[in-house]
Amino acid sequence: MNNAATQSMDMLTKQVRSLKIYTAVLTVITICCLIALFLTARGTNQFTELTARRINIVEPDGRLALVISDHVNQHPGAMNGKDLPVRDRPAGMIFFNEEGDECGGLIYDGTKKAASFTWSVDQYKNDQIMQLQYEQDSDRTLARSYGLKLWDRSDRFTLQQNMDYYNSLSGPKDTAALRAGYDSLRREGLLSVERLFLGHTTDGQTGLFLRDSKGIPRLRICIGKENEPLIQTLDEKGNVIASWTGKQTVK
Repeated sequence: MNNAATQSMDMLTKQVRSLKIYTAVLTVITICCLIALFLTARGTNQFTELTARRINIVEPDGRLALVISDHVNQHPGAMNGKDLPVRDRPAGMIFFNEEGDECGGLIYDGTKKAASFTWSVDQYKNDQIMQLQYEQDSDRTLARSYGLKLWDRSDRFTLQQNMDYYNSLSGPKDTAALRAGYDSLRREGLLSVERLFLGHTTDGQTGLFLRDSKGIPRLRICIGKENEPLIQTLDEKGNVIASWTGKQTVK
């Protein structure tokens, strides 16, 4: 073998050795990167900014615990292991309990036609029993109501039973059947009843407004829109039976 061939073989051997070293180093780097990515995925990621249409927060077993969503993709809610029918719901947060039922939420919206913000707490297997609420009509009337509301709901008539009963009455088109059916439920004491409102009413009063177990107004303690103090008691039909205005008592 001449000198030229020997030099070529030596150069080829060096190149192969260099290639082996390069391949080994690249393999080690790749493995290290994969391990780093795996450890990062198992740890806590921190973001300066996150843009999303909807975020589902789930428990280790996959159970849905919280949904943060825009208007279009908002969760319809769930009860007894099933999602409720698709419906229009504002953007916000929807909470779910350990059984997968919706148990409250915080939603908001606002346009020139109407605006609202609601933080709800739901009764177990039922609808809301407490709300911190703001509502406003169109920007022309500016009729506003905001404050705390409380309801009573019967444990004998759950949200699922309410939905089943609604569907049994031929749906929303048969308004007469719906009205008669729910009037019957109301007489049996099975429908929700507003018991308390603490806040500002659309007619300009600010104060405490109490209703009895049938939903009839019985007591008002408030300040009127002209800054006059007012205390009223009402009978079982909602008629004022005594009124104190700060100047005189009327019976």
